[in-house]
Amino acid sequence: MEKNNQQPNTSGKKLLKVVFFGPESTGKTTLSQDLAAHFNTTWAAEYMREYLQKKWDDSKETCQKQDLIPIAEGQIKNEVFAENNADKVVFYDTNLLQLKAYSEVYYNGFCPKEIEKEAQSRHYDLYFLLYIDIPWEADDLRDKPNDREAMFQVFEEALKKNNSSYITLKGDYSKRLETAKKLVENALNVPK
Repeated sequence: MEKNNQQPNTSGKKLLKVVFFGPESTGKTTLSQDLAAHFNTTWAAEYMREYLQKKWDDSKETCQKQDLIPIAEGQIKNEVFAENNADKVVFYDTNLLQLKAYSEVYYNGFCPKEIEKEAQSRHYDLYFLLYIDIPWEADDLRDKPNDREAMFQVFEEALKKNNSSYITLKGDYSKRLETAKKLVENALNVPK
């Protein structure tokens, strides 16, 4: 992995770093975008989706082990860009811990050591673990409509093993959005 992958100091400003985490089709992208707009800040897109969508569109191929390091490097770049341009809070539509969990599911426990090490070294303040109580929506990349409960357990276990504090978001999209807004406002001490 590249050497220049450190989370930036961001000129001494303290950023609240909020990650959306969990199975496919639970609203991570939409929540990241909407909360970034609400708080007038940035969000880090999920690079894995961009990378794998391009691979699918170009050749109808799915993820292979050799794709994991380039995906991790792209995710880090997205995060660093978002952090460098954020104001008070930055939202992440996934992170390397999620990539690690996916890798272990799809490759029988395998995850490149570089990704494991980098996932452990990166710091985030708050994880929102998204529950599976909203409808699953098909797309080119999603492939586990019948494994949602098992995948939720995989992601929850990954957070526990990483000693990451998290809050589970449940309910329809409006409820998730309002709950996340209030919790982020409280963390920022922003008057309501």
